[in-house]
Amino acid sequence: MTMNILKISKLFLFFLAVSCKEKSTSNDMTTSSSNKLKTEDISYNVDGKNYKSFVAYKEGSNEAKPVVMILPEWWGLRDYAKDRAKQLAELGYFAMAVDLYGDAKVVDNPTDAQKLTEPFYKIPVNAKMIFDGAKARILKFDNADYNKIAVIGYCFGGAQALNMARQESDLKGVVSFHGNLMTGIKPKNNKVPILVCNGAADSFVSPEEIAAFKKQMDSSHVKYTFIDYPNAVHSFTNPASTEIGKKFNLKVAYNKEADEKSWNDMKVFLKDIFK
Repeated sequence: MTMNILKISKLFLFFLAVSCKEKSTSNDMTTSSSNKLKTEDISYNVDGKNYKSFVAYKEGSNEAKPVVMILPEWWGLRDYAKDRAKQLAELGYFAMAVDLYGDAKVVDNPTDAQKLTEPFYKIPVNAKMIFDGAKARILKFDNADYNKIAVIGYCFGGAQALNMARQESDLKGVVSFHGNLMTGIKPKNNKVPILVCNGAADSFVSPEEIAAFKKQMDSSHVKYTFIDYPNAVHSFTNPASTEIGKKFNLKVAYNKEADEKSWNDMKVFLKDIFK
């Protein structure tokens, strides 16, 4: 079922407050001697615009690691997405937290966030160019296995991750955490397994949207798993979301149990798809 893009855009944007060519590589690199975790800010060009993503990986092995790309919340590439990249690196993956806006732009209020995300909903296929630019940059790393790439996303990033699953056939899998489900793109392939981690009490993802998503996945013969986490509202994985909800009067809040369970479900999913 195809939902009206503008209707979804307005709903999602109001409530969700919560040619690729390498240009340069930053020298801003940190290394932890205790666990040999290395992080790096990387710059690259997509269609004449500079993007600055963040990578994390563990040293000590020349073996190419499966890649997990993280698509951030609509606030931009803040520490939350970078911390998730570090967690994934500790699990043995090559992790990239992706800059979706350019110049690693971040915002701190829903009005500015809406302006940045609106183009992704008006012309949702355009996000693929930005995503593909980030993915191409991974080729520069010998310790990243370009043939084993998965994508995870949070809120706005979760919706974009699902869009990539609908358009990309070479991904090993996609995970969406409390993201909207229907964004106006029909699946062009049915090869990418999907895990949806949804808050059962998320008022921003309606029962109608869930039903439409499942119908779309079933009719396209997509392999997917949909998990509802009891009592979890929107943005349940982010510890900062409770204060954000209070500040902007939004029904978003952290749920420790749902956060931990969904993270474990993701770990099982990643192990399975990278076998």
